[in-house]
Amino acid sequence: MSIFRFKEFVVSQESCPMKINTDGVLLGALANVSNAKHICDIGTGTGVIALMLAQRNKNAKIDALDIDYRAVDTATKNFENSLFHARLKCYHHSFVEFFEMNPLKKYDVIVSNPPFFLNALKADSEMKNLARHTDISFFLDLLRVAATHLEVRGSIQLIIPLDVSQAIQQLASDYHLSISEVINIKSFVDKEAFRQIIRLSKEQAQICKNSDFVIYSREKEHSMEYRAALKDFFTIF
Repeated sequence: MSIFRFKEFVVSQESCPMKINTDGVLLGALANVSNAKHICDIGTGTGVIALMLAQRNKNAKIDALDIDYRAVDTATKNFENSLFHARLKCYHHSFVEFFEMNPLKKYDVIVSNPPFFLNALKADSEMKNLARHTDISFFLDLLRVAATHLEVRGSIQLIIPLDVSQAIQQLASDYHLSISEVINIKSFVDKEAFRQIIRLSKEQAQICKNSDFVIYSREKEHSMEYRAALKDFFTIF
C-alpha cells in the first residue's frame, strides 16, 4: 500500500525504502513528548513518527533527519500536505553531520526508530541496507549526540530489539544518561517481549518506570491498550 491514511494526515510511502511499520507507529504513539517544544526525529523515513508527534503535541516544532534522499523527498511531501506543515522540517543529513553543522541545537526530545541489525547479513536491496543495518558505532554516536544536544531535562527515546537495548543501557552512564523508562513490547501477553521503547534522560532518574505493552489480545484481534494508543491515528479504531 503506497498511501496510508491516518485520521488527521496522509502518508505516501511509494518511493521510501522503509515503509510504515509497527515499531514506528508505536514509538509515535507512546513516546513521552507532552511538554516538548523542540523534537528531533532521527531516521525519519516516511515522516510518520514526526507527524504523529506533531498531532499529539500542538506546540512542538520538529526537525526530521534522514540520510536517504528518497526518504527526505517522501517525508517533505508528507509534511507539506499535512495540517502541521508549519512545525515540521526535513533535512537530508546523517544526524552526525546535522549536529556538526548545528552545534548549538538543543532538543527536549530526540526520538528514533533506528537501524538495528547489528552484525547481521545484508539484504539484497542497497537502499534497505542503508536504512536497516548499522554497527555499534551508530549507537555510540547517538548517545554522544544526545548527551550534547538534549536540554537539561531532555530525553532520547528509541524503539529497539532487546539485545540492542541491553547494550545501550550498559553504555548510557558513560554519556551521563540515565534509564528512566522501559516499555516491553509483546505480541501476546504470554510471549516474550520482542522490542523495547527505552527513554534515556539527562537528569538522573530516581527510579526506572517499567511496563509491558501487548499488541494482540488474541490472534488477529488488537488489545484494548493497542486500540487506546492508536485510536487517534488509525481509521480502523
